[in-house]
Amino acid sequence: MRFRRNLIVAALALASTLLLGAQAGAAVSVGISVNIAPPELPVYTQPPVPGPGYIWTPGYWAYGDDGYYWVPGTWVTAPQPGYLWTPGYWGWSEGAYLWHGGYWGPHVGFYGGVNYGFGYIGTGYAGGYWRGGAFFYNRSVNNIPGSVHITNVYNRTVVNNISVRRVSFNGGSGGIDAHPTAGDLAAEHERHLAPIGDQLRHEQAARGNPSLRAATNHGVPPIAATARPAMFSGPGVVHARGAGPAHPGPTHAGPPHAAESHAGPPHATPHATESHVEPQHAGPPHATESHAEPPHAGPPHAAESHGGAPGHPAAAPKQEHQPAEHGQEHEHEHEH
Repeated sequence: MRFRRNLIVAALALASTLLLGAQAGAAVSVGISVNIAPPELPVYTQPPVPGPGYIWTPGYWAYGDDGYYWVPGTWVTAPQPGYLWTPGYWGWSEGAYLWHGGYWGPHVGFYGGVNYGFGYIGTGYAGGYWRGGAFFYNRSVNNIPGSVHITNVYNRTVVNNISVRRVSFNGGSGGIDAHPTAGDLAAEHERHLAPIGDQLRHEQAARGNPSLRAATNHGVPPIAATARPAMFSGPGVVHARGAGPAHPGPTHAGPPHAAESHAGPPHATPHATESHVEPQHAGPPHATESHAEPPHAGPPHAAESHGGAPGHPAAAPKQEHQPAEHGQEHEHEHEH
């Protein structure tokens, strides 16, 4: 009897382990493939950061039984210090649009060249970096109000000098023509973590909200971003200000089919969609104070590619989901 009971317990434990492993793998390497392109990214402002340690995860179009639906951008805490979020993206491959899920890792990998804004400018992440177990925020692309006590703040901005599109997919007709860099490929082989529970609950809440379906909101979701995951009402909820037309493609022909994507950041074509003035790498910035350590420009995927120094929080300029691709970089750091 004891042997039988132990055998049952072992079987249950193994089943639980396999289930958790499948869920983690699904979030990173298994996607949805459909035959119609996702809508363009909506224009919206970023809600204020709730407090220190939160990292911005941009909104995206997901796909369900009722077609595309918008998953609002939101602030979440990283699964552990030093980890950054690589957003998921849609990529055209072999006659269909395949979803490549996002993941956490030491460096930001390839996300199709999609310019999600607020630091996710199509390659790498210009919204902040980790140092000494603390996250430093780039004030020019993050909404940091004076009411939130965050001292690890620096400024680095990029001036737009070209027209920007809000395409939400890589490759195919009208998609972004971007390919992984050497740094992106290196990031693919690092240890990755699946989306945290708050992110999964956030997407599930979006899936069950009819107002977030593209067929209902026509690309302009009433809940474009939230200050906290799955909180779709009250303070911190941001409405979309507009959106471009959906990309042409065949009409929906039944439920999507699961398809395997590449482990790590897959290859596809990029595009942009939001943010105000976005930072970019254009050579070493200048520190405004002699005692401030000037950050070093490095590969966009490096976790600490931008240096910074603590400073007083201040209200961030109003940011909209309008990507920046090329521009001049200007940085000012303040330490008090």
